[in-house]
Amino acid sequence: MISVLPPSSRRLWRAARSALVAALAWAAAGGSVAAASLTVLMGDDMAASSEFVQQLRADQEPGGRFELVRVSPGAPGAAQPEAAAAPDTERAANAGVRTRGLRPSAADTPLTMAVGPAAARAAVERPGQEPLVLAMLSRLEYETLKASSPALRRGDRRVGVLLRDPAMADQLALVNAVLPQKHRVGVVATPESEPLVRELQRAAQGANPAWDLRVEYAPDARSIASALRLVVPESDALMVLPDLIGDNQAATLSVLRAAATAGLPVFGASEGLVRSGGLAAAVSTPSQLAQQARQLGQKVASAGTGSGNNNAPLVEAATPATVRVNATVARGLGLRLPEERELTDRLAAPR
Repeated sequence: MISVLPPSSRRLWRAARSALVAALAWAAAGGSVAAASLTVLMGDDMAASSEFVQQLRADQEPGGRFELVRVSPGAPGAAQPEAAAAPDTERAANAGVRTRGLRPSAADTPLTMAVGPAAARAAVERPGQEPLVLAMLSRLEYETLKASSPALRRGDRRVGVLLRDPAMADQLALVNAVLPQKHRVGVVATPESEPLVRELQRAAQGANPAWDLRVEYAPDARSIASALRLVVPESDALMVLPDLIGDNQAATLSVLRAAATAGLPVFGASEGLVRSGGLAAAVSTPSQLAQQARQLGQKVASAGTGSGNNNAPLVEAATPATVRVNATVARGLGLRLPEERELTDRLAAPR
């Protein structure tokens, strides 16, 4: 006799079978990477770094080992004390590593992740061949590290770099989504900003239609006003780069005041800029960056070492997960903008 299941039971059985097949396929494809041994180097106590590490810890798979190592600026051998004991082992950067819970199994894929520039420098110089991810670095911090640390290109270690700012192409895509009929963007940069300027120029030239980009350099704070006098009349919008100007409140305010006087919107890559009077910014929160860093870690862990260009770090810009808009500034400029969620979806769409 043949037993016939009712339709609802057949659907449940098919769903269970699909889930089992998917789980087996995930494990065969390298699911052990997610349950890997993760060592996190932390070189500062900034709120963004702490949020990043908390998200990494929350996302750690059961059975994986999470190790937090404090890097002491100026005193590599000293551990940083904490107000409360953490559930994971925390030691100085040059100390041995203890595990908690289960011992690492043969299926573990050890990965080291450094958070911030101080931790990145320490991680690059540490011995070992485990894959390495450097996270929460600005483009300029990465360029400085690359120029000063030959160990970054060691042939026996795979390295990934996650920048904390979105790519310049994404920044321009936001300007286009907000001002679709405008294609003149002005920038005041510092001489140290040249890597950012080159990336912006490539993105502007590769867009369709291409952007009309006006760049003026300000060697010091006193030169910003004169550079702005040249840039503002030739621009439909200004962009603040994540450089010495974007990181300096007084310099950023100079750009915002000049733009407000001329009735120009200002774009950037931080929520602070929007709060201070910028029109819009494409940003990723530290928690979102932590999730992207885990994905980058899986790519790095599954990649092979080689020679030549294969030894170059795998560099990713932050995926712009959220668009922030200053509604007050938009009304003052007479602009009717889409909702933040719609702008975010536009940036996430393939281009």
